[in-house]
Amino acid sequence: MKRLLTGIQSSGILHIGNYFGAIQPSIALQEKADETVIFIADMHSLTTSPKPEDLRARVRGVALDYLACGLDPEKAIFFRQSDVPEVCELMWVLNCLTPMGLLERAHSYKDKIAHGIMPNTGLFNYPVLMAADILLYKANLVPVGKDQKQHLEITRDLAVKFNQTYEEIFPLPDPYINENVAVIPGTDGQKMSKSYNNTIPLFEDAKPVRKKFMSILTDSKGLEEPKDPDTCNIFQLYKLFATPAQQEEMAAKYRAGNYGYGHAKQALYEIYMDFFAPMRKRREEILADESYIDEVLRKGAERARNIANETLSAVRKAVGLR
Repeated sequence: MKRLLTGIQSSGILHIGNYFGAIQPSIALQEKADETVIFIADMHSLTTSPKPEDLRARVRGVALDYLACGLDPEKAIFFRQSDVPEVCELMWVLNCLTPMGLLERAHSYKDKIAHGIMPNTGLFNYPVLMAADILLYKANLVPVGKDQKQHLEITRDLAVKFNQTYEEIFPLPDPYINENVAVIPGTDGQKMSKSYNNTIPLFEDAKPVRKKFMSILTDSKGLEEPKDPDTCNIFQLYKLFATPAQQEEMAAKYRAGNYGYGHAKQALYEIYMDFFAPMRKRREEILADESYIDEVLRKGAERARNIANETLSAVRKAVGLR
């Protein structure tokens, strides 16, 4: 495993879907890859025109949460996307190789339009910026969700086209999809997403987060009735935190009856609080040092730009720019 790369959307408060789908796998892989590159995709966030003060706060919040969850800035190159402007120049080069039809077929773009999101050129070109993010650092492995797999295929297509048109510069990145946590259910049973307002935050005060757990949608079976753990949203979330023995114990309670959904929700809340307790403590320690996050991102950007400049120098030479 050579160079692993992943980007994080700076779109607000992180939730447990983000943790098990992206944060935990990325942190685990930082121990295995020769080099790990993790960036906060603040430029991607501009497609929704956030308020400047909100965007800056979200970037810091994402950095804080990743560091609290175990990201090691000594092992991973961790930085803010916009601190490496070379990505924009590479994006323009790739834009000039990208057929319109390739972007028009992008599932993510079509899905957002279908949900009433006003289209803009940034949203349309999103896969090209993502390709530039990946190819600038010559990433070999990219953790993605199933909904982003097509974007990685576009990246590979553009790498092949550049290599064939100009010079063999870019390796073809492979996707890494953790099938075990591909879809995390939200409080309403749909995929956990801020778009559906069905998330459970990573770091929230005890009272409001418990209220979130108690709002998880269930069927109407009564306390006495046996229940099927495999079709229950509560149990699917519990499995993320629980050991095999704990899972078997709760499943047996479901099937035996006289175990209500309220009991299951309370058990889920308690195991969630225990699981994230060390990370909450680390988060408070980071918050006590106001300069720590800025210093981590600054150093990460310096390391990232060293790689970016080397890649872009080769690209400029290949295409005929000075």
